[in-house]
Amino acid sequence: MLSTIPIEYEGQKIVPIQFLKALLPDPASLGPRTVGKTNIGCIFTGIKDGKEKSIYIYNVCDHQESYREVGSQAISYTTGVPAMIGAMMIADGDWGKSGVFNAEEFDPDPFMEALNIWGLPWVVEENPVMVD
Repeated sequence: MLSTIPIEYEGQKIVPIQFLKALLPDPASLGPRTVGKTNIGCIFTGIKDGKEKSIYIYNVCDHQESYREVGSQAISYTTGVPAMIGAMMIADGDWGKSGVFNAEEFDPDPFMEALNIWGLPWVVEENPVMVD
């Protein structure tokens, strides 16, 4: 569906991505009518002090609160805020070394602290129920 190469469908030439765009709602129209919350998190399992340990770090973001604050639903909010924090940390020199690095290679603590400040507070749950 993401192709830009025209195909024939039921005797008509269509460009799949343009067809998909015509079917889907305008993303800007979703904010005022999206209700509910996002839940974004990761379960980490490893060895600490010689014992296996699991933690679940997550954030919950409300669509309507996000819309009231920035005019967009929580999906955009939870995408934009971390990107802004990363850019801010690079610009401020908090994340910067000579060479090429992934964000995962930098100290996560300032980033995690900034999430709390910039509207995406997170929770740590010890020994979460594991899912398959």
